[in-house]
Amino acid sequence: MPPETTINQPATRTDRASTLQNAVDLAVDAESADSTTSSDLPQTTRRAEVNGGLGDPGSRLRRAWASRFGRLVAADLETLSSLAESEVGKPSWETITAELMPLIASCRWHARRAGRILKDRRLPGRPWWLLGTRGLVRRVPLGRVGIIGTWNYPIQLLGIQIVQAVVGGNQVVVKPSERSPKTQRRLVELARAAGLPREDMVVTSSDRMAGGRLLQEPHLDHVVFTGSTAVGTLVAESAAGRLLPTTLELSGCDSAIVLDDADPVVAARSIWASVTMNAGQTCMAPRRVLVHADRHAAFAAALVPLAAGAGMRNLIDAAAADRHRGLVEDAIQRGGRPAALVADPADGRRVRPQVILDCPLDAEAFDAEHFGPLLVVRAWRTEAELLAMHRRGGKHLATSVFTANRHRVDRLISALGCGLVTINDSVIPSAHPAAALSPVGGSGWGSSRGTEGLLAMTRPVVVTRTGRLRIPAGEPDARAKRMLENMVRRWGRGITPPSDTN
Repeated sequence: MPPETTINQPATRTDRASTLQNAVDLAVDAESADSTTSSDLPQTTRRAEVNGGLGDPGSRLRRAWASRFGRLVAADLETLSSLAESEVGKPSWETITAELMPLIASCRWHARRAGRILKDRRLPGRPWWLLGTRGLVRRVPLGRVGIIGTWNYPIQLLGIQIVQAVVGGNQVVVKPSERSPKTQRRLVELARAAGLPREDMVVTSSDRMAGGRLLQEPHLDHVVFTGSTAVGTLVAESAAGRLLPTTLELSGCDSAIVLDDADPVVAARSIWASVTMNAGQTCMAPRRVLVHADRHAAFAAALVPLAAGAGMRNLIDAAAADRHRGLVEDAIQRGGRPAALVADPADGRRVRPQVILDCPLDAEAFDAEHFGPLLVVRAWRTEAELLAMHRRGGKHLATSVFTANRHRVDRLISALGCGLVTINDSVIPSAHPAAALSPVGGSGWGSSRGTEGLLAMTRPVVVTRTGRLRIPAGEPDARAKRMLENMVRRWGRGITPPSDTN
């Protein structure tokens, strides 16, 4: 996600529109300057012709393209890994496990299943008075889909978004992230090499103004944005002004919950792995652990050696590292206990993953939006206390629950208010290609990935056909009216409506 950008409030209502657009121009993907540029979106772009050159949504040609794209990504392992390491500092093994493998799995999944997911569906349960009428739901493309890329998972996230948009029958406009333009341009090259017609994918400049210009492109039908809540809010406001639909996958401030019957060692290792992967720059990674008081000591004992032995990590820039160190210092000054008992020296963009035990509730790290390897731990005893702490922050993408009895989680799922619940694991199960991500509250809206994400790249059209046998049109005769009235009365037999308060 891009770092936060301060936006001044407009002085008057009349200049709000221009101020908002300026803010979007500056904030969308507001990252360090990059000299790589390309031609912007052509001014003569037209609305996408329905279905394009590869046929209907989920067609055999589109599924074959997805399969070839996945194979090309696998074959290009060395180039993609090298680019990701040079631009965002991601080690090769993390690129393979957290970027390439999920994207390849998604390509294979879409190649095998998209046809069934997007095929026509019959409308079941026809009432008798629609005699002679048959109905179906057909999925049609949204049209022209703009994707504003993010840098923290530059291959996986953008790649899956492209796959779903293309398999859904759309033309795609990609705005690469400023921080990973070469990696994402290489990904687009592979998509084209797999057989995607050039007119079905346009790539804009990666500079920070290109995102704002994309939002004003007149022939756009949908926008997919991944980034911070602050910038996502600006994107939503700008798009709402022209009734442009959006899918927003924004910040998370999620919890890992350890119940009183959980294995504390398994919980500690799983949570720590998710917090330190990608140097903590993962939207769905937990930011706090809420552990039952009966398991607190054992959980802390399992977590301390992991924190003490952690090596330094590279964050995306020095500002993100300073933010990380500031949150750690603030939590300690307010009474939190650092698990590692090791200082975090100022070292540019390099930081040490940190755990704050017994983190005070007034520490900013407890419910703040941050993007680094920092975990705070707090004990609880009652379910009401647990849910009150969990709901702080208002940004929920994924919640992890650790327990020996999975049925205990069933009762909590709706109360957790998130789009993904993992039991006895964290983050990793979300890589299942069929798993959708549906954020809540400040974490965004819409669905991406999986079955729901693919459906979201199309829109349903209900088609009905009426044959020769049909109910006569127009006003019925007196006998038919009495028959219809008696039928409605029979449906309400035995039910007494309330008195008419009017």
